[in-house]
Amino acid sequence: MRIDRAVRPQIIAFAGLPGAGKSTLAEALARVSRTPVFASDWLMGALKPYHVFKGMDEATYDALCHGLVESLVTRQLLVDQSAITDCVLDDGTAERWGRLAAEHDAELRVVECVCSDVDLHRRRVEGRKRNIPNWHEVDWAHVERMRGEFPPLTVERLTVDAVESIEVNLGKVRDYLAAPSAVRQG
Repeated sequence: MRIDRAVRPQIIAFAGLPGAGKSTLAEALARVSRTPVFASDWLMGALKPYHVFKGMDEATYDALCHGLVESLVTRQLLVDQSAITDCVLDDGTAERWGRLAAEHDAELRVVECVCSDVDLHRRRVEGRKRNIPNWHEVDWAHVERMRGEFPPLTVERLTVDAVESIEVNLGKVRDYLAAPSAVRQG
């Protein structure tokens, strides 16, 4: 099943800091569209018991994480189906995924999740329990560190704010996915 009225398969990439609502929104979209979500935290949690991260530097970890997600997305595109991703995303990865989409006559649609209310964002981070097997929760200090490490996205995207309800943001996402792309992929 295609996302709403999309003619071609889509890579729907949810991006943003922890606690900004990307997992919640990605999962809500997955429920209504019946499209799989490939979440980096779930994938990395599955690998953690095998000690594959021991001694791994951050660049290798990031490459492994995005490589796993990309591999699963590619498999979906090979069977002419859309995929939703839930992971930290930078322009370089988004551009690579845009080329991947073009190779498979698909589209990349990036949804950036933000939380403009710092106090709300902090409460969301400190109060959440995601229950991802073998994975840890992050604290506010981790979010602040990530904010400094990841430059703002500049690729074409929809930005949604967690101060809005999930229903409002899901409606915005569905409208964005159904609209013609302003950018030709590739």
